[in-house]
Amino acid sequence: MTANVPFAMVPLPAGRSAKPRKTGLTMMMDWGLPLGRAEDYMGLLAPYVDLVKIVVGTARLYPEDYLVKKLAMYKSHDVTPFLGGQFSEYVFATQGWKAMPGFFAEAKRLGFDALEVSDNCVPLNDDERAKMIRMAIAEGLEVHGEVGSKVVNQTPQDLIDQTEVCFDAGCHIVLVEGAELVTNGKVNEAMMAALKGGLDLEHTLLELTGPWIKGVTLNDVFELKKFLLTEFGPDVNLANVQPDDVMETEAQRCGLSVIGPKTRAEAAE
Repeated sequence: MTANVPFAMVPLPAGRSAKPRKTGLTMMMDWGLPLGRAEDYMGLLAPYVDLVKIVVGTARLYPEDYLVKKLAMYKSHDVTPFLGGQFSEYVFATQGWKAMPGFFAEAKRLGFDALEVSDNCVPLNDDERAKMIRMAIAEGLEVHGEVGSKVVNQTPQDLIDQTEVCFDAGCHIVLVEGAELVTNGKVNEAMMAALKGGLDLEHTLLELTGPWIKGVTLNDVFELKKFLLTEFGPDVNLANVQPDDVMETEAQRCGLSVIGPKTRAEAAE
């Protein structure tokens, strides 16, 4: 951070890394932002965003040239856009294995350098998960694995084992499904404790949940984020941050949000 910033007398925490960063990653969700609006967001927020997920199957609904421009815009801001895993789940469920090489090749042709392989709604066994990941890598894509389900609760060991399958198959990073981290909207602290001890946290992103999960409120999302930053530190890798929440998330990382400092300095004499 240069000296030409407002309130330069207020130091930012040494534990918060700056881009290009290897930890403390923030993944932002893009549910179909218009190009101009996305570019406006990046004009301010790019220093605090590392990855952008083009969510679910929304990529199918763009005009091709528009999507290509949007992906290029994100890359110009040193932000990696990637294709959300539920799109590949849909293709796999409806067209089977025969369609996957062409799907991955099309993603690469359009300008995606990375995509997600998940089984949120369409279960994959370990062999299928590894096969899917290797198939995407063979088309020249970086693969972000995702473990966990939106429909079936799994044990911490299930998730830990699935992350190992992803890494062994060649994944660069793995995301943990946010629905697995909460129970009835509240943080599942037992799950968190087990994952903290069993995951490679430098290469794992922990997802925030959202209103697509029944019963989850905005306060539940905030409390989950607060818990993750408190338990895992300011450089925890976070996923599923909404565009309007990126700046507040960075403020939380730096201790500048509504959660104030826990100590009070004595006033200078």
